[in-house]
Amino acid sequence: MVVRIVKMTFLPEHVERFQELFIGWKERIRSFPGCMQLELLHDTTDPRIFITYSHWECPDDLEAYRNSDVFSEVWPVVKPLFAAPTEAWTLDREHSLP
Repeated sequence: MVVRIVKMTFLPEHVERFQELFIGWKERIRSFPGCMQLELLHDTTDPRIFITYSHWECPDDLEAYRNSDVFSEVWPVVKPLFAAPTEAWTLDREHSLP
């Protein structure tokens, strides 16, 4: 399993628009083959910052999503709303505590 974390900083005037868009897309992303979990986190001190936190069965599933029609519909709409470049990490889960 891999964990994908993406930090996005939006222009203040686009925060609400992003939240609306995510509500519309979340089920399509979550139901993509190999996606085991999807969360949207919102920074408590900077309302412009959101983080997506997702679990994927394997790196190939994440890559398939990144090359999918779903991603190609989401990314071009979201990208112009950013105030800063995104930061992203793909991580292997080594330990999980119950």
